Amino acid sequence: MLRLETIICTFSVLSVAARAEFKARNCSEVREASIAKGFGFSHVPHQEIPGTHLRVCLQGNTCCTEEMEDRFGQQSKQDFENLVDEMSHTLRSTFVSRHKRFDEFFLELLENTERSLNDMFMRTYGKPYMQNAEVFENLFAELKRYYTGGNVNLEEMLNDFWSRLLERMFTLLNSQYVITEDYLECISKYTDQLKPFGDVPRKLKAQVTRAFIAARTFVQGLSVGREVAQRVSKVSSTPACIRAVTKMLYCPFCQSMPGVKPCKNYCLNVMKGCLANQADLDPEWNQYIDAMLLVAQRLEGPFNIESVMEPIDVKISEAIMIMQDNSAQVSYRVFQGCGQPKPAGITRSARGVSDVFNARFRPYSPEERPTTATGTSLDRLVVDIKEKLKDFKKFWSNLPEAMCVEDRVTAGNASEEECWNGHTKGRYFPEVQKDGLTNQVNNPEVGVDITRPDTLIRQQIMALRVMTNKLKNAYNGNDIYFQDSSDEGSGSGSGSGCTEVCPTYMDGTAATEIPVVRADRSGPVDNSAPLCAPSVALPTMLALSALALQRQWR
Repeated sequence: MLRLETIICTFSVLSVAARAEFKARNCSEVREASIAKGFGFSHVPHQEIPGTHLRVCLQGNTCCTEEMEDRFGQQSKQDFENLVDEMSHTLRSTFVSRHKRFDEFFLELLENTERSLNDMFMRTYGKPYMQNAEVFENLFAELKRYYTGGNVNLEEMLNDFWSRLLERMFTLLNSQYVITEDYLECISKYTDQLKPFGDVPRKLKAQVTRAFIAARTFVQGLSVGREVAQRVSKVSSTPACIRAVTKMLYCPFCQSMPGVKPCKNYCLNVMKGCLANQADLDPEWNQYIDAMLLVAQRLEGPFNIESVMEPIDVKISEAIMIMQDNSAQVSYRVFQGCGQPKPAGITRSARGVSDVFNARFRPYSPEERPTTATGTSLDRLVVDIKEKLKDFKKFWSNLPEAMCVEDRVTAGNASEEECWNGHTKGRYFPEVQKDGLTNQVNNPEVGVDITRPDTLIRQQIMALRVMTNKLKNAYNGNDIYFQDSSDEGSGSGSGSGCTEVCPTYMDGTAATEIPVVRADRSGPVDNSAPLCAPSVALPTMLALSALALQRQWR
């Protein structure tokens, strides 16, 4: 009797175990999870079947058909690429929007500055300005062409502007003479010695070149960052990566564990293998970010293009006043160097300086200046972008961690025993690999060929390297596009030529002392010789003095 009871008890235990084993092999939960994820499989087994047909997941008993594994692979590719796109969205959108803001700001600043100068000079100088407005129009056209990427040497362009302005003013102030093209060409030879506009051209050239170099280079830097972020985030995933992602995300379905999420360290190894090439971008990316931050400091400091351009009309007007104050000396020394021009007819000689420069004048109030970029100041734009750039350092090496955050993909650190480790539910033991391509040689999850770097990624690394070099030069006030390699240590073209922190030229009283022009055919000119050129009319002097008093350097 006792033996019979023992047999019955044993049979009962075996029956319970068999029922438990049968329940574990039931695939109904997999079917429900697949439907919930939008999979329209033609057939999901009711219970586990032999998995010899599987190529990615374990080939033991499985709830997956060949069709299911293929669809899981396709979905894994989409999931991975969508995840990279989502994780890099803020980065990409920030570079797109901030490039647009800065570009619009600088272009609108140029337009507003030109309009301001035109309004002011129309009110101040009237007809003489209108007759010579193309000199100033050409100045702003060339500044815009430089900013938008044109092949413009800023220093040469500014020198040419002052030469043209000198020619026009000399002709107006000496209207009793016939000033020929050859004579004007002679005058231009002595511009540097004459300093007819005092120290204004030197100061303005230093300020404008540094400010425009910094502004243009910074916007170019934002453009490069935008392009790099967009291209790198779209890099195609490799077949080995997709296999690893499929195994991580969907092979739990085949094991009848659709609700079990991957272990975090397991996810990290998969993502570090998939994003090995992107991580190699990080060192150059970080240097690029640092260089952008350096130039941003310049934009809100000594190279602030807004503070340079807004008062440029006043500065040019001051230079004109200096020229008029010293017109007699300038004319005399030009006559000594280039010879006495022929007198004009009675009609021209009868016109005095007061006729040339209309004295009607209404000061142009700063309150009337148009708002710039919808009221946004450069300082606020720079503060905003600096905060964003700092957040983007180490972005590419931190991407695997961002993609493996808790509740997004993985089970999190709190569930180390309850997560999918690639084989079953349990702890993941392999060590997490370091970042970068060469460190994936022993990656246990993704087969990575470390001898074949991604070509597109290498191109982006080179683009960042070139841009970083431009930014570092812009920080020092140099435009490498126009640097003369034979002049070591100084930029012979656009830029101040400084190799360290460049001095900031402060506004002050411009020098009015006019050096003697030495004639090509004679020796030094006697400074005590009488001045032969006409003096400036009193009404003009009063009007321009009023301009100087009412509109100070800003």
